Amino acid sequence: MNVGRLLESERAAVEAGLERLLPPGDAWHRRLNRAMRHAVFAGGKRIRPILARLAHAAAGGDPDAITLAACGLELIHTYSLVHDDLPALDDDDLRRGRPTVHVAFDEATAILVGDALLTEGLGAIARYPEGASWAPGRARAVALVAAAAGALGMVGGQMEDLEATGGVDGPDAAERLQRIHRHKTGCLLQASVELGAVLAGVEGSGRERFARFGERLGLAFQVADDLLDATATAGEMGKSPGKDEAAGKLTYVTLYGLDRTRRILEELEAELGLLARELEGPDGALGAVASFVCRRQS
Repeated sequence: MNVGRLLESERAAVEAGLERLLPPGDAWHRRLNRAMRHAVFAGGKRIRPILARLAHAAAGGDPDAITLAACGLELIHTYSLVHDDLPALDDDDLRRGRPTVHVAFDEATAILVGDALLTEGLGAIARYPEGASWAPGRARAVALVAAAAGALGMVGGQMEDLEATGGVDGPDAAERLQRIHRHKTGCLLQASVELGAVLAGVEGSGRERFARFGERLGLAFQVADDLLDATATAGEMGKSPGKDEAAGKLTYVTLYGLDRTRRILEELEAELGLLARELEGPDGALGAVASFVCRRQS
């Protein structure tokens, strides 16, 4: 499978869905809409909605039927980036190769953009796909994503990430690192895979298999991100590199070093290959995306 062509085709579907969900830049309120579009249409891999579409297909569904719900995941993810870049959190001036929202606009606007994107994202998952037959799936999907994005998921992980700054040598550093990555990054990635399965009507052990794949993929994504922060340039990453180490952040690289972190990522890639084959057979789209995540250069 040519993963480049697959991702290009999937991104095109997601971009079209995001255009449908977001108001035009000249509609009321113009400044808010322009800032939202600045954040959302800054590029990005669109991994979360792509995973939802591919998981839905692996479970026997039509991925085009759930595109707008999947795009809700991207809005929620983008909200988290906008807020994470704020001076009070990671204080970054660059995201996806362009000025962050608080730099391009102002800090107050960035806060409101994040608020709006979170709300619109959950709204999209609550509304789509339309029709009474989808209602049970929509309800399960909203509950799933709200839990993944909330205090016991992504936001809780962000809070612990702040608390762990400067504590790379603590006695519980390894356990804490796992907890941060599982929640800050992993929860929404796991929910993306699981959402595709839920909207296809998958329940019980079948849903658990999709969730397990998503959980391991979320960890692999963050391990790869830690490596990139330590080794890539700003041009390659589209954001400021080296900030984690400079800020005393707890990461795989600061805890284990580059060589061991690379080995951990290789082990995760092998495990993901096995999990993907259980879900879709050999040479499937989910397996290809998992390899892309583990080997990405930006």
